[in-house]
Amino acid sequence: MPVPVETLSSVRSFGGEQAVLRHASEATGTDMTFSVFVPDHAEGAKLPVVWYLSGLTCTHANVTEKGDYRRACAKLGLIFVAPDTSPRGEGVADDPEGAYDFGLGAGFYVDATRDPFAQHYKMWTYVTEELPEIIGDCFPADMDRQSIMGHSMGGHGALTIGLTLPERFKAVSAFAPIVAPSQVPWGQKALGGYLGDDAAAWRRHDAVALIEDGARVPALLVDQGEADNFLVEQLKPQLLAHACEAAGIDLMLRMQPGYDHSYYFISTFMEDHLRWHAARLMA
Repeated sequence: MPVPVETLSSVRSFGGEQAVLRHASEATGTDMTFSVFVPDHAEGAKLPVVWYLSGLTCTHANVTEKGDYRRACAKLGLIFVAPDTSPRGEGVADDPEGAYDFGLGAGFYVDATRDPFAQHYKMWTYVTEELPEIIGDCFPADMDRQSIMGHSMGGHGALTIGLTLPERFKAVSAFAPIVAPSQVPWGQKALGGYLGDDAAAWRRHDAVALIEDGARVPALLVDQGEADNFLVEQLKPQLLAHACEAAGIDLMLRMQPGYDHSYYFISTFMEDHLRWHAARLMA
């Protein structure tokens, strides 16, 4: 039976429908909210799907309101899906000190195995299994043509999911991704907090480690702002460049002078990424 999905809002935009929806998630044990943009299309047509994973502190709303993707998606015929970044609600564990980089809004797209987070923090299963089933059931989605992108923590998620499931995702890109969480403070806190000391589990959620361990995709597109205040300590795109060079992966790493970590940066290059995805989804 299809999962009941509640429409919270739906508006016309750029010749399509922008909706925000909610459903009870079996994976997280909570209600989950996500947004979907569906361009106008011929009756019976199935459209390719682009997944967008957001970063620390974000919900579905950040890219929905600031991402400037609808015009391009309408022109290119792409469904755009934006999940939340963590489970939420009463009883969902959070960082005990209220930090922004762990707990609520910071699920890191892993299935937590460490208590008290293991009960609800199943974001890998939610994004790769549960929500795709809903999108396939409820929207005119061609689930044989999917791609994935993300920002910061969501860039980490897009890279690790795309590298793990290359047969599903025909294109992978990122804005200012955390490319090697095992080697930076954000990632070390999150992976340790959610997964404990399991080194193998950490490597499965680290793009650079995945590539070192044999994961392959034909190509990656990454945009990184040179004025990003997280660049040196947390993001380290040179580690991804070195791993891709050694593995023979075609990485287009574009260092963008003057740009920071914000949605001003993301929205500037969003259409470039969507066109890059569309070329691979339509091939």
